[in-house]
Amino acid sequence: MSDIYEYAKEAYAAYGIDTDAVIEKLSQKAISMHCWQGDDVMGFDQKDNAASGGIMTTGNYLGRARTFEELTADFEKAASLIPGKKRINLHASYAVFNDANPWHDRDELVYDDFKPWVEWAKKNGFGIDFNPTLFSHPMVNHGLTVSSPDKATRDFWIRHCIACRKIAEKIGEELDDMVLNNFWIPDGLKDVPTDRFGLRENLKNSLDEIYSFETPHVVDSMEQKLFGIGVEGFTVGNQEFYVSYAAKKGGNFVVLNDLGHFNVGEDVPDKLSSLSLFFPYIPLHVTRPMHWDSDHVTLFNDTMKELGEEIVRVPGLWEKSMIGMDFFDAAINRVGAWATGMRTMEKALLWGLLQPTERLKELQNTFQDSEKMMVLEQFKTMPFGIVWDEYCRRAGVPVDANVWPKVKEYEDEVLSKRA
Repeated sequence: MSDIYEYAKEAYAAYGIDTDAVIEKLSQKAISMHCWQGDDVMGFDQKDNAASGGIMTTGNYLGRARTFEELTADFEKAASLIPGKKRINLHASYAVFNDANPWHDRDELVYDDFKPWVEWAKKNGFGIDFNPTLFSHPMVNHGLTVSSPDKATRDFWIRHCIACRKIAEKIGEELDDMVLNNFWIPDGLKDVPTDRFGLRENLKNSLDEIYSFETPHVVDSMEQKLFGIGVEGFTVGNQEFYVSYAAKKGGNFVVLNDLGHFNVGEDVPDKLSSLSLFFPYIPLHVTRPMHWDSDHVTLFNDTMKELGEEIVRVPGLWEKSMIGMDFFDAAINRVGAWATGMRTMEKALLWGLLQPTERLKELQNTFQDSEKMMVLEQFKTMPFGIVWDEYCRRAGVPVDANVWPKVKEYEDEVLSKRA
């Protein structure tokens, strides 16, 4: 243990914060790392159908993963640069097809299509979260899937969603774990609607059918969005719809908040305390919007700090929160993007854990606002970075200054050789 860490440890101990205990607690909090950063949301099942349905990546950096083997290799490399426990966030479009398991469409997916992912996750000690893929497919009909007025379109996607819930349940059984199965349904219209109710009634009826059977190993979440590319005029599944639907269903039906899916003026961390009062799980997709839902790589900014603070401050939220990352940038090294974004989430949680939470609550509740303000300012210059470096050291991963050399080495030796 270095002298400089001893200094930081003593500095925090003066305020009743045990940095060793903080590091141990943080090391046990799993964060779900999304597979789609590694291949620009292309997936394996629609080779001739580029990302669409409100999904867009920009850039053409060398080394995009094209196969299961390449994607898992890149994932393992990124994971070796990131401290803490990890899960993998997997979309249904990443079904693994080969000569022994020929391609079939999304409404016919089964667990065996994802068995290679489960075997790989077991080998590496990763949990898995799952997502139906209701975009980038020719059956997205005029921007609509399960809310479409066309019955054949609705039925196709209902079959897909039912298949995905069964797959998620089997994954949970195999891993003896709870699997977050998140529905992002991109349905919407390009221009102003004249029948909002009809589309939302279709969505409700479809969800009723999709959720008609129990999945004890699954947390079923629904993800709202303000708007998407090509569906600027109207989004069927807004926050009011999904909060109402999940609350009425009860049990393990919850809403997922994506940091990029709200009006730019909304404060997403502020929503967590309200939801935590009513729901057993609080799933998150963590990204960095820039003017809109641009899904930039997360950086250690004020929003991330506030997110970490709320996860720590709200009673029970540390246990309830299911944190998944959701950014994709094809303009930069993808392994470096993973490493930066995931490490940022870890930093945010560490930031929250290193705040004098109980003292700050007491100051607020006794109306000592001047002191509260000054304590908050004081803790901005506490030796946070020293504790972060010690956390990385104990996890056996590089400190920030040594991450890029590892990423560049992998780029030179592996990524640059991909055609």
